[in-house]
Amino acid sequence: MSKSRNTNRLQELDRLNRSEISGLWREFFKNDPPIEMRKDLMLRIVAQRMQEQEFGGVREATSRRLRQLATVVAADPKALVSFKAPIKSGTRMVRQWKDQVHVVNVEGKQFEYRGDHYESLSEIARLITGTRWSGPLFFGVKTKQLGSTEAQ
Repeated sequence: MSKSRNTNRLQELDRLNRSEISGLWREFFKNDPPIEMRKDLMLRIVAQRMQEQEFGGVREATSRRLRQLATVVAADPKALVSFKAPIKSGTRMVRQWKDQVHVVNVEGKQFEYRGDHYESLSEIARLITGTRWSGPLFFGVKTKQLGSTEAQ
Protein backbone atom coordinates (compact mmCIF):
# COMPACT_ATOMS: atom_id res chain seq x y z
CA MET A 1 0.00 0.00 0.00
CA SER A 2 1.45 3.36 -0.97
CA LYS A 3 2.15 5.95 1.69
CA SER A 4 0.16 8.69 -0.01
CA ARG A 5 -2.86 6.38 -0.17
CA ASN A 6 -2.71 5.98 3.63
CA THR A 7 -2.59 9.75 4.08
CA ASN A 8 -5.74 10.17 1.99
CA ARG A 9 -7.47 7.34 3.82
CA LEU A 10 -6.64 8.86 7.21
CA GLN A 11 -8.52 11.99 6.25
CA GLU A 12 -11.60 9.94 5.38
CA LEU A 13 -11.76 7.69 8.46
CA ASP A 14 -14.37 9.72 10.35
CA ARG A 15 -16.86 9.21 7.53
CA LEU A 16 -16.65 5.41 7.59
CA ASN A 17 -19.27 3.15 9.14
CA ARG A 18 -18.48 0.21 11.43
CA SER A 19 -18.46 -2.30 8.58
CA GLU A 20 -15.96 -0.25 6.56
CA ILE A 21 -13.70 0.21 9.58
CA SER A 22 -13.88 -3.54 10.20
CA GLY A 23 -12.71 -4.08 6.62
CA LEU A 24 -9.70 -1.84 7.24
CA TRP A 25 -9.03 -3.71 10.48
CA ARG A 26 -8.92 -7.00 8.56
CA GLU A 27 -6.64 -5.42 5.96
CA PHE A 28 -4.12 -4.18 8.53
CA PHE A 29 -4.29 -6.90 11.21
CA LYS A 30 -5.21 -9.96 9.07
CA ASN A 31 -8.03 -10.95 11.45
CA ASP A 32 -11.47 -9.79 12.53
CA PRO A 33 -11.78 -7.01 15.09
CA PRO A 34 -13.06 -8.02 18.53
CA ILE A 35 -16.87 -8.10 18.40
CA GLU A 36 -17.28 -6.11 21.61
CA MET A 37 -14.91 -3.29 20.57
CA ARG A 38 -16.54 0.11 20.18
CA LYS A 39 -16.39 1.76 16.76
CA ASP A 40 -14.49 4.82 18.03
CA LEU A 41 -11.77 2.67 19.62
CA MET A 42 -11.50 0.50 16.52
CA LEU A 43 -11.15 3.67 14.44
CA ARG A 44 -8.31 4.96 16.61
CA ILE A 45 -6.42 1.68 16.42
CA VAL A 46 -6.78 1.53 12.63
CA ALA A 47 -5.66 5.17 12.37
CA GLN A 48 -2.60 4.39 14.51
CA ARG A 49 -1.66 1.47 12.25
CA MET A 50 -2.03 3.66 9.16
CA GLN A 51 0.20 6.30 10.72
CA GLU A 52 2.79 3.68 11.66
CA GLN A 53 2.93 2.58 8.05
CA GLU A 54 3.12 6.16 6.83
CA PHE A 55 5.61 7.59 9.32
CA GLY A 56 7.16 4.61 11.11
CA GLY A 57 6.35 3.00 14.42
CA VAL A 58 7.47 3.64 17.96
CA ARG A 59 11.20 3.10 18.55
CA GLU A 60 12.19 0.08 20.61
CA ALA A 61 13.65 2.31 23.35
CA THR A 62 10.27 4.06 23.66
CA SER A 63 8.45 0.72 23.86
CA ARG A 64 10.82 -0.45 26.60
CA ARG A 65 10.23 2.77 28.57
CA LEU A 66 6.45 2.42 28.24
CA ARG A 67 6.61 -1.20 29.47
CA GLN A 68 8.79 -0.08 32.39
CA LEU A 69 6.33 2.68 33.36
CA ALA A 70 3.38 0.31 33.06
CA THR A 71 5.11 -2.17 35.38
CA VAL A 72 5.82 0.53 37.99
CA VAL A 73 2.24 1.84 37.94
CA ALA A 74 0.75 -1.68 37.99
CA ALA A 75 2.81 -2.52 41.09
CA ASP A 76 1.98 0.76 42.86
CA PRO A 77 -0.69 3.05 41.39
CA LYS A 78 0.47 5.82 43.75
CA ALA A 79 4.08 5.64 42.58
CA LEU A 80 5.81 8.77 41.35
CA VAL A 81 6.53 8.47 37.66
CA SER A 82 9.27 10.46 35.99
CA PHE A 83 8.42 11.84 32.57
CA LYS A 84 12.05 11.85 31.53
CA ALA A 85 14.49 9.00 31.53
CA PRO A 86 17.42 9.27 33.92
CA ILE A 87 20.50 11.07 32.64
CA LYS A 88 22.69 8.52 30.90
CA SER A 89 26.20 7.81 32.06
CA GLY A 90 28.70 9.58 29.81
CA THR A 91 26.53 12.66 29.40
CA ARG A 92 28.36 15.97 29.71
CA MET A 93 26.42 18.99 30.93
CA VAL A 94 27.74 22.49 30.34
CA ARG A 95 26.39 25.58 32.08
CA GLN A 96 27.66 29.13 31.96
CA TRP A 97 27.25 31.07 35.22
CA LYS A 98 28.66 34.54 35.86
CA ASP A 99 31.22 34.46 33.03
CA GLN A 100 32.46 30.98 33.93
CA VAL A 101 31.76 27.74 32.12
CA HIS A 102 30.97 24.78 34.38
CA VAL A 103 31.20 21.21 33.08
CA VAL A 104 29.64 18.21 34.83
CA ASN A 105 30.14 14.63 33.66
CA VAL A 106 27.61 11.93 34.49
CA GLU A 107 29.36 8.78 35.72
CA GLY A 108 26.85 6.09 36.59
CA LYS A 109 24.75 7.47 39.44
CA GLN A 110 27.32 10.12 40.35
CA PHE A 111 28.32 13.45 38.90
CA GLU A 112 31.92 14.55 38.39
CA TYR A 113 32.66 18.27 38.69
CA ARG A 114 36.20 19.66 38.74
CA GLY A 115 37.71 16.34 39.77
CA ASP A 116 35.32 15.65 42.66
CA HIS A 117 32.32 13.32 42.71
CA TYR A 118 28.86 14.28 43.96
CA GLU A 119 25.67 12.34 44.57
CA SER A 120 23.37 15.04 43.20
CA LEU A 121 23.32 17.88 40.71
CA SER A 122 21.87 20.12 43.40
CA GLU A 123 25.10 19.86 45.42
CA ILE A 124 27.01 21.11 42.40
CA ALA A 125 24.49 23.87 41.64
CA ARG A 126 24.84 25.13 45.26
CA LEU A 127 28.64 25.11 44.93
CA ILE A 128 28.45 27.15 41.73
CA THR A 129 25.79 29.66 42.79
CA GLY A 130 26.25 29.82 46.54
CA THR A 131 22.48 29.44 46.97
CA ARG A 132 19.97 26.59 47.08
CA TRP A 133 19.14 25.56 43.53
CA SER A 134 17.46 22.56 42.02
CA GLY A 135 20.38 20.94 40.22
CA PRO A 136 18.24 19.51 37.43
CA LEU A 137 16.64 22.94 36.97
CA PHE A 138 20.01 24.70 37.02
CA PHE A 139 21.43 22.35 34.37
CA GLY A 140 18.23 22.28 32.28
CA VAL A 141 17.28 18.66 32.90
CA LYS A 142 14.45 19.15 35.41
CA THR A 143 12.10 16.20 35.63
CA LYS A 144 8.45 16.62 36.56
CA GLN A 145 6.88 14.11 38.89
CA LEU A 146 3.31 12.89 38.60
CA GLY A 147 1.73 11.54 41.75
CA SER A 148 -1.66 9.85 41.91
CA THR A 149 -3.33 12.93 43.40
CA GLU A 150 -2.14 15.16 40.56
CA ALA A 151 -3.38 12.75 37.91
CA GLN A 152 -6.98 12.88 39.08
